[in-house]
Amino acid sequence: MTTISGQSWFDGRECAVSLTFDDGMPSQLRRAVPYMNRLGLRGTLYLNPRETSYREELVRWREVLAAGHEIGNHTTRHPCTGAIWDDGYPEALEKWTLAEIEADILLAEQRLYEILPGLGPHTFCYPCYNHHVGSGTARQSYTHIVAKHFVAGRGGAPNRGACINPSACDLSYLEASPAELMRGYEMIGLVERAAARGRWVIFVFHGVGEGWLPVTEPDFQELCDHLHRHRGRLWTAPVAEVARHIAARRGMKLPEMRPPA
Repeated sequence: MTTISGQSWFDGRECAVSLTFDDGMPSQLRRAVPYMNRLGLRGTLYLNPRETSYREELVRWREVLAAGHEIGNHTTRHPCTGAIWDDGYPEALEKWTLAEIEADILLAEQRLYEILPGLGPHTFCYPCYNHHVGSGTARQSYTHIVAKHFVAGRGGAPNRGACINPSACDLSYLEASPAELMRGYEMIGLVERAAARGRWVIFVFHGVGEGWLPVTEPDFQELCDHLHRHRGRLWTAPVAEVARHIAARRGMKLPEMRPPA
């Protein structure tokens, strides 16, 4: 039996798998969530409650939350490094401060709690996988802010194939595998590698079958079918649920989540 610091995964499963989705894209509502619901799989969907349209946008996700999926915080303004964009980035983190990023994160929290009744403990997602503000000698990580407010923070990985060691991982910044352009068999292979090592794999999806950084719908469904078919040994669960399980096994105290004052 696989172990986490000498204790088993949930219900004796071989590994944990989390399906995560960034930016609240329409294809996630149209294609991904209905298919997951049909198979009894639950994932984590990270939303940006932006200034002008957050009320009508968030209302569409109430049924997703009610179906048992996790809704997580992805900031309101989606700040990223300006270094990788051809024409700069209007919300470049190099120009932000720790106080500004924390204020934006907490504003997103207020809006999520306002529109999504029953929102429980949830996680944060770093836009563009970046976890810094400022530049040069003023560059600072904001992972400690995420650790203060959230069960966990989901980041990215420099390459696909990250398998998280549950006994040693930093819950404030969890490595994840971007799934764009991956084939179904590649994602299944990553899951099975995690199972062989008793680890946790987190997939990052954006568009499903269309849109930004897409994975094809058949490839996504092939992965989901495998997870469903092997549900007796593969634990598919939202990031917050797996993080809380790990924290309990490791005797860690997590922040008590409540709506910002």
